[in-house]
Formats: sequence, structure tokens, C-alpha cells
Amino acid sequence: MDHLIQCMKIIGDDTIQRTQLKHRMALVEAFQIQKGMRILEIGCGQGDTTVALADTVGETGSIFAIDLASPHYGAPITLGEAADAITHSSLGKRIHFQFETDFLQLDMDEKFDVAVLSHCSWYFHKPDDLLAYFKKLKSVADRVCFAEWDLDYTSPSQRAHFCAASILALYEALFEGQGNIQNLFHKAQIEQLLIEAGFTIESEQIIDATYLQDGAWEVDYANEVLEQFQKAPAKFQTIVTSYGQLMNDQTAAIHSLNSFIICAK
Repeated sequence: MDHLIQCMKIIGDDTIQRTQLKHRMALVEAFQIQKGMRILEIGCGQGDTTVALADTVGETGSIFAIDLASPHYGAPITLGEAADAITHSSLGKRIHFQFETDFLQLDMDEKFDVAVLSHCSWYFHKPDDLLAYFKKLKSVADRVCFAEWDLDYTSPSQRAHFCAASILALYEALFEGQGNIQNLFHKAQIEQLLIEAGFTIESEQIIDATYLQDGAWEVDYANEVLEQFQKAPAKFQTIVTSYGQLMNDQTAAIHSLNSFIICAK
């Protein structure tokens, strides 16, 4: 893992980065990525999964990593700063980053072995947008490997993360902000969208993510926006107050939701 940390050394705290990379490496292993593969990564963000993919495909493989966001998006390190650091690392020649790129508007002349969507679906504004992505992917990739937070939490320690995500999704629905969570997709919805796009489900898997910091981060952000719901209709205030109570009354340490993986062809 040390060589991957070096590839992302600009991105921040070494402990946080090691924890995040450990999870991304577990996702890539579950995707069954092989050396020499050509990978299309949608929603690459700051490149956590990108470097794990690039390390796995080896010198003969390649990653085309795209994201809708601007290279100036993100804090404390922007997407552009992260991509620049990775590009100048030992893995840089295997990766091509392209930001401010709408996959649906992208002319695709090449075929990929695998398309990867790793923890990016909650950014989609509408389920129809995600379905359109899947339909286009059917023509440009042999397989799709999809990972996202699993809303079916199995431990009381994950309840706060679930409640925080729900609060943030409701906040975006009501106030149309620019937060990370625009929609929450259950794994059954993702499976159905893939099938509707013409894919056949190959495998499904749950990957432990309880040790990640994301749950605590989302709880902090949800608490920041709770006050804004005073402007919301009374019924929404009731729902959000209940979620907030459940979130902040959790006595166990905050553990992140697990990740689910669906692979389809």
C-alpha cells in the first residue's frame, strides 16, 4: 500500500488515506480486475479507486477516469490537485483524467473491458440519469462493476450514518444545494436499473466498510444543516427531527455503512 500512498501524498492525512485506500483495494479485488484491462471509471473524484485500479491493471492496462465536477471542486484538496499528483506519480502513465465531462455527451469510439462506478451514484440528481448511463455503458463496456453504501445496515453502530445520509438527501430534495448526496439508491434499485438497461447480474457482494471515517463525516455535515429544516414544511420537519434524534442519540461509536457491490455483464 505504501507505493499507492506515495502516489496520493498531496491528498492529506496519511492515516485517513491508508484507511480509504484499504477499502478501495478491497472493492477492486471484488471487481475481479485483471492485469492488462482497459477500465472506464465514472465519477472518479479525487482518485481513491483510480489508483487502486491502476495498480491492479499493471503497466499494460489503462484507466480512463472521468467526473462531472470541475477540477476546482473539493476540499481541502481539489480534484485537479489530486489528479495532478497522481498523474506525476509512478502510476500516472496508466491513467487519463478528464473532468467536467458528462458521459452521456461523450463520443466513445473505444471499447472497455470494465466500467466502474465506485461510490458515485448518490451524486446523481435523478434515477433516470443513472439509467441513461447504464444504457450507454451497455454499448461501450463488457462488464459493469458498481459499488455504493449499503442502506441495509446490520449494526446499531451504523444507524447514525444511515440517518445522516437520509437527512442530507432530504435537504438536497428540499433546498437543491450542491451537497454530495442527491439521491439514496438501495441495492435492489441498482440491480433493477442494470437489468432495465440490458445487463445480466453476475454477482453481488457486501464489503466491510465499518472502519471508514465517512459515517462520522456525514453525521457532522447533517448536524450542520439540521437548522435549515425550520424553513421546511411541517411534515418534513417532523421526519427530519426524528432522524436527527436517532442519529444523535446513538450511544455506540459511529461506524460507516458497509459497501455493496454488483457486477453485471
